[in-house]
Amino acid sequence: MDHKHEEPADTAYDGGLMHPSDEHLDKNATRDEALRRMRTAGSISMSPELFEKLYLSPQNVVKGDLRKTFGNPTPIALAGFFISLLPLGAYFFSGGLLMFLGGLLEWILGNTLPSVIFLTFSAFWLSFAATLVPDFNAYAAYAPADSTSVAEGLQTRGFNASFGFFMLAMLLLCLVYLVCSLGTNVAFFIIFLTLVLGFGLLTGAYWALAADYAGNAAFASKLIKGAGACYFVTSLAGLWIFAAILMAVLEFPFQLPVGDLSHFFAKKEVRDKSNV
Repeated sequence: MDHKHEEPADTAYDGGLMHPSDEHLDKNATRDEALRRMRTAGSISMSPELFEKLYLSPQNVVKGDLRKTFGNPTPIALAGFFISLLPLGAYFFSGGLLMFLGGLLEWILGNTLPSVIFLTFSAFWLSFAATLVPDFNAYAAYAPADSTSVAEGLQTRGFNASFGFFMLAMLLLCLVYLVCSLGTNVAFFIIFLTLVLGFGLLTGAYWALAADYAGNAAFASKLIKGAGACYFVTSLAGLWIFAAILMAVLEFPFQLPVGDLSHFFAKKEVRDKSNV
């Protein structure tokens, strides 16, 4: 005989355990009401939709009260992410440093998905920035022996082919993130959809330059412009989530929707219990 089991809509964190609670912190609650409840209640609950909106990760069981002790690090990494995707070139400190700090703090809080995403993109931005710095000798190593400038290494088959594989690796990584984002929200899904398209275009551009740098320069330029358009949409989606999280944290009277997708995919634990 099958017994249907429904997961409680709201859970509370108390000593690292999650349990149903009468004290529910709704996403539309005022700031004064939220502070009053936090002072009088032993534990506070929030809806799964609000939790995933704030942390870009489903609710999970973690030990301790770190989420009550520390602030939400997600906007830190998001700020570095969309700033680096805009045509600013601030890769080291906006992309590398901010995303590393955000990813490290997400890992401390037990938010696996955003921590993995932020840390891997931190490594990407640092690697990309290092490639453009002559002192790292990334492209100078490919320059011909008789070249008059180390920048000639940027035009070689070896550099462009290897850099194309770097873009391909990021494409495959973002493809995995794209599938995982189906359990979060629409804005997060748009980020990785456009990233997959952008890295695909960049892969084609660098491989075209590797095949014939001079002959395929115009074609590669079009692919790079297409990738830039994709990344512009990515940065706008990141900015949207960034604003939505900060407005939710500050309990604004109106909230930006991010398009919750978590209710479309039943969690494994819920499916297992429903089949008992």
